[in-house]
Amino acid sequence: MPSGITYLDGPRLARAVFAAANWVAAGREEINRINVFPVPDGDTGTNFSLTLRAVADALRSLGDAPLPQTGRTLARAAVLGARGNSGMMLAHFLLGFTEALDGRIVAKPNEVARAIRRGAERLSQSLDDPREGTILTVARDAAAAAEPVAATTGDIGHFMRRLLEEGQLALARTPEQMAVLKEAGVVDAGGKGFVRMLEGVVRYIDGDSPAPEVPADTGDELPAPAATFDVAADRDFQFCTEVLVRGEPLPSANEVRAAINAFGASTVVAVTGDILKIHVHTDTPEAVFTFAARWGRVDSTKAQDMRLQHRQLAHGARRPVAIVTDSSADLPDTLLDRHHIAMVPLQVVFGDSTFRDRVELKPAEFYRRLRSAVELPTTSQPAPAEFIQAFRNAAQEGDEVIAVLLGSNLSGTFNAAQTATRSAGLRKVALVDSRSASLGVGLLALRAAELAESGWSAERIAQELQQVRARSGMLLTVDRYDYLLRSGRISRSKAWLAGMLHVKPILSFDAEGKVVPVERIRGTEQVESRLLAILDHRLTPRPRAVRFGVAHADAPEIAQRVRHALVERYQPRDCLVSLATGVLGTHVGPGAWGVFYQVEEVGDSSDARGSTGT
Repeated sequence: MPSGITYLDGPRLARAVFAAANWVAAGREEINRINVFPVPDGDTGTNFSLTLRAVADALRSLGDAPLPQTGRTLARAAVLGARGNSGMMLAHFLLGFTEALDGRIVAKPNEVARAIRRGAERLSQSLDDPREGTILTVARDAAAAAEPVAATTGDIGHFMRRLLEEGQLALARTPEQMAVLKEAGVVDAGGKGFVRMLEGVVRYIDGDSPAPEVPADTGDELPAPAATFDVAADRDFQFCTEVLVRGEPLPSANEVRAAINAFGASTVVAVTGDILKIHVHTDTPEAVFTFAARWGRVDSTKAQDMRLQHRQLAHGARRPVAIVTDSSADLPDTLLDRHHIAMVPLQVVFGDSTFRDRVELKPAEFYRRLRSAVELPTTSQPAPAEFIQAFRNAAQEGDEVIAVLLGSNLSGTFNAAQTATRSAGLRKVALVDSRSASLGVGLLALRAAELAESGWSAERIAQELQQVRARSGMLLTVDRYDYLLRSGRISRSKAWLAGMLHVKPILSFDAEGKVVPVERIRGTEQVESRLLAILDHRLTPRPRAVRFGVAHADAPEIAQRVRHALVERYQPRDCLVSLATGVLGTHVGPGAWGVFYQVEEVGDSSDARGSTGT
């Protein structure tokens, strides 16, 4: 959105969001550092950044679209992706902003100003106990002071610069408006996130770089106020709790907020379409989840221990071991975020367009494109530079790094990571070849993260992952042979004959991670029962602790049916269901599905892999 632009349309709004998300992400640690209100849990920057990232990801998947469609996508993604108190407040601001655009194809400066004011009003109305000196004050005062400028200029850039100036002034006043900020010697963290969002947009308008270099840790910085400052006991609830509910019709946000207030404080509720998002600080998260189910289907829940977060801040934010994986892992974003697992995207290529997997091309969008594609897509491993950046970022969070990656016999991804570590001279980075794909990678990375959280060293984790890998495996079937044929997994004559006879394969990995046939089943209706029978044989005797993952290429009904059967038979520690990313979907085609198992504690047998047969 270069300076001199007289109107806002869909593509310009999307690019402004991309710039804002990048700039907030670059400064999120500083925002975390000053986070003392409403509780000093040091995650305001992270939550604000992740919420904006969710919006940016949704707009990237949408592509260039008219302003009304861009606005609807933005609003829905803000509610779905809202994280923490600051994320929920940002979502309300964006809901008000998009509502005020009211279906316009373009918005002029005065209309943009009015939308920003409406966003601030919507934010204020969402709170039972609005507090001065917060993001609420910064948004409201900046909008009120800058709106008259929009009436006298035809330049959105001029208006946005004034809005930023007023936001900075309002932020500087926050310590005088709230005693807790003045005592800690900081400005409001949520307000700073809001101002930084405005800065990102203005920098984009002015043609500046989208994000700065992250300064190196000098080791002599003062302790973060969030680590040393306590809040009043009447606000000291233990869990930052969130729940996402889907249903129709939904109650009003005011009705939900009044009911949820009985469970705690810092309640923020957002309702849009068939989505209800609730945030509350409480001591009884399970009670909140149960209560919320009266309004519809509970889709996701989160309960973070804020006291634990504060203790971790007080003793240093670094972790002994940080975990990295790649986008083939098929773990849901909620698990990646919960366990701080960094993800390096592979690439998916449709014709002349190249997308960063799961970042610029979400799985659902991949299958939508696949259904209408004239030319089938291809995939490519990440560039070594992607790994270098990811490993350096992880090294800022952990003393050592473990990367669990797509099998080296399936992709060049592992080799690219090796090249990255050598060329950049990265030390204390251990690479683990999963010898698997999809949730085979994901479950192994999840186990690594759990062991790291339990205090295991990187060396012990790597040794344990090798043992777990030897007891893990996969059984996969495909609906069409042409994708396997193109991948070189089966000869052309065999593919033609199998299609004629309605034969469906069951495939697996051998001990080296190479694809091998297990059986060929005639008739689609027989595949499911036979695959589960083979799995039963492999997992005999029954392991004491097993995890499952069911990955599917646009075959959700089968995946849920198989999940139900696995839970009923094995009572597993986990049973994830995941829409396979484009990296797997490219090679197996729509309709494929597979079961991934990971034995973490064995029964009487020391090896349950059974990798090449039954």
